[in-house]
Amino acid sequence: MSRGPALGAPALSDPLSRERHRILHAVQDRLEEVAKTAVAVMRTEIPSYALQDERFFDDVRDQVFTHYRMQLAALAGGRDIAPEDLVFSRAAAMRRARAGFALEDWISAFRVGRQVLWDVLLDCAGTSAEAQQAALSLVTPLMRYVDFASTHAAQAYVEYQQHVVADADRERRDLLDQLLAGAAPARGPLLAAAQAYGIGPHSPMMAVVAVCVDDTRTGDLTSAEHGYATSASIGIAGPWAGRTLVVVRHGEVVAVPVVRTGMDAEDICSHFEAVQRRLAREGTMLSMGISTVAEGAGELPRAYEEARAALDLVPSGGGVAALPRLSPFDYLALRADDLARQLVDPRVRALLEDDRRRGDTLAATVRAFAEADLNLRLAADRLRIHHNTAHYRLRRIEERTGRNPRRIADLLELLVALAIRDGAGEGGDHQ
Repeated sequence: MSRGPALGAPALSDPLSRERHRILHAVQDRLEEVAKTAVAVMRTEIPSYALQDERFFDDVRDQVFTHYRMQLAALAGGRDIAPEDLVFSRAAAMRRARAGFALEDWISAFRVGRQVLWDVLLDCAGTSAEAQQAALSLVTPLMRYVDFASTHAAQAYVEYQQHVVADADRERRDLLDQLLAGAAPARGPLLAAAQAYGIGPHSPMMAVVAVCVDDTRTGDLTSAEHGYATSASIGIAGPWAGRTLVVVRHGEVVAVPVVRTGMDAEDICSHFEAVQRRLAREGTMLSMGISTVAEGAGELPRAYEEARAALDLVPSGGGVAALPRLSPFDYLALRADDLARQLVDPRVRALLEDDRRRGDTLAATVRAFAEADLNLRLAADRLRIHHNTAHYRLRRIEERTGRNPRRIADLLELLVALAIRDGAGEGGDHQ
């Protein structure tokens, strides 16, 4: 195993060597007091420490005292520090990580401990020239120790966090797999995980499936980076402050939001649409499919298949296809294949294409006429045009297509043709 930093005495004259040992022994005599002082300063300067109880500070005090004793012994005895000497510190680092402390707080504690020890060393040294020079000889080895010890602590933090992240990922995947099998967990860790996300056997849930179609930052559509970035964006901003189960699996991100009390499916759709747009602004373009509501875990497999099918309705450049926002008519039109498009009368297709280039005024009139239950005056009012203008538009449609919008069958054919045109991804947002 590699050795740590050399902390022994440099080549000093006998008077300086004696001064150095005097300073170290003086600090040793005050070591418990120094450790208490360091803990008091940490309590004041590190906000997350200030919130802890006395049991926590007893642990911190033991750690500080052990570090100080090891440094002084090494400095006085001229020996090096080895990694195995810091096993106690690595264990403490993992305890802090497990308790949720940030790594910077742990490193700040090392900084405070170093500063307090140095202040005491100077105080014990006194003001003589020899004492000051002897104290200065301690600066480098003390810095080496703190660097070495804090590096080992940081490694312990990273190791623990990687372990926690891996465990959390595995737990989320296992939970999702069980839910997609149609059953909510009934016991054990998966039950606790499900409850943390608000998921129960009969909880109303939805399924959201997202895939990355473009990444303007990296150009890499298959890297894990965009998947985990997407899952993080979804997971930390769950609807109405509720945690959302989010899993990266098989090249897609799957979310299972719970429809909580006071919410409805539209709230879920709006939330994920906002996530998609925010990520698009940041350079990651997603396609998202959102299912209808599953009334409990038993219906979640169906919801998941719905969400995956909804992805087929998203234009190639990305967007959101939310099934709760679609009528059966919209869904069937969006699912139309090439054969359905070929069945549209060429005259109707030609009119709609020409109308799109001219601003879609005729298409808007057809839709408004249908939404007004064939009341032309009401449709004109909603379009903010004169009813004679609306009448003229309907006549033009009939002249060019042979379809009279006043007849239910002809109006339905025109609406289907419009939906198929937009569903082809040639001019619609489809959200």
